[in-house]
Amino acid sequence: MPLLRFAYVLALALWLGSMVVLGAVVAPVLFSTLSAIAPESGRALAGQAFGNILLRFHYLAYAAGGVMLITLAAMALLGPRPRSFAIRMGIVAVMLGVAAYSGVIVLREIDGIQAQVAAVAATTATDHKVAVPPLPSSLAANDPRR
Repeated sequence: MPLLRFAYVLALALWLGSMVVLGAVVAPVLFSTLSAIAPESGRALAGQAFGNILLRFHYLAYAAGGVMLITLAAMALLGPRPRSFAIRMGIVAVMLGVAAYSGVIVLREIDGIQAQVAAVAATTATDHKVAVPPLPSSLAANDPRR
């Protein structure tokens, strides 16, 4: 039982800790550093890099959520039910659902919008030496894709 509790808490700490580190440390440092190094393309490069980081993070989130669900169920089956078992299972299930929505639906929409913006920019560009695709924030302020 202590091993199951340890695995549960470790998975929770990795998942939540990773979210905090990505949002509070990695993203701001990545965007500010690359924007300072390459003012014209740094923000786009940082966006591409952080997109790849988020893609890998989602795999960690899925694994951590799975471990949490399995360990909670095992604790309930092998011994007395943990306190607030149903609430914990519900919270973990909701967290896993949000992670899945973010990792599948939201990232797919972001990729689609970036592809549309890049396609429009490629057809209107006179200089074909663009190193990075244009940003969705370069769209008109009233464009719904922005």
